[in-house]
Amino acid sequence: MPSSSGPTAVSSAAPTSASGAAGPDQPGWSDTEDAEAADSTEGAATSGRPTADPYPPPYIDHVTWADTAVGRSLQVTPTPNGRSSTADGGAAEAWREVVAKDPTADTPGMQAQFDCHWNFARAVDPGKPSWNLEPSRPVVTEQVMIQTRCNPGGPEE
Repeated sequence: MPSSSGPTAVSSAAPTSASGAAGPDQPGWSDTEDAEAADSTEGAATSGRPTADPYPPPYIDHVTWADTAVGRSLQVTPTPNGRSSTADGGAAEAWREVVAKDPTADTPGMQAQFDCHWNFARAVDPGKPSWNLEPSRPVVTEQVMIQTRCNPGGPEE
């Protein structure tokens, strides 16, 4: 029978999870360790964190105003990376690029059309030469924007 009178070992190390690694819900876990753990892990599937987008900015090649059958249209031409990016915040970054190229584009209706193209049209028609945004189109709900294929208030130009 083992004796209980012997010395007991005490560890000053942070408690660990079942896998042996300290975790954010354990005492002694710090933000620095959290960041180091994320940096040492390869990919979102194992770390639970997003990985770097292999398609970095710039996302917009150029913008050009054109007169069309539905009125003035800002034709936004994405870069190859803009057509392929899956980055969190990619749409916001791409919109900043559009506005930097033409500040008059910065209206709620134009941004909603752009967001629709970024989120849906890229998948439906990835080779479309430009995403055409018309200031004359009404501001609508996201549902209506999707139902009208990013072209509320009239046909696609």
